[in-house]
Amino acid sequence: MSEARRAIVFRGRVQGVGFRWTTAKVAERFAVCGWVRNESDGSVRCEIEGDEREIEAFLAAIEEAMPGHVSDREDVPMSTSNLPRRGFEIRH
Repeated sequence: MSEARRAIVFRGRVQGVGFRWTTAKVAERFAVCGWVRNESDGSVRCEIEGDEREIEAFLAAIEEAMPGHVSDREDVPMSTSNLPRRGFEIRH
């Protein structure tokens, strides 16, 4: 098992369509913790921690749950904000 921390930016039709709520619901099925929030440029940022394979499965499940909404997914540098120790939250 390899623990990882990743920051992902989703672009496409990802605001105003329940993307953050869906991401938080999908996270309940995986051994990950983290957060998701809308960005001012119309993208959605997600920071997660967990086993690398679990993170990959989680990210794939988000796109599967929101077909046609994500046009691009990019790994970006982690922010300085703390991740929750457990669970997954929607940030504003």
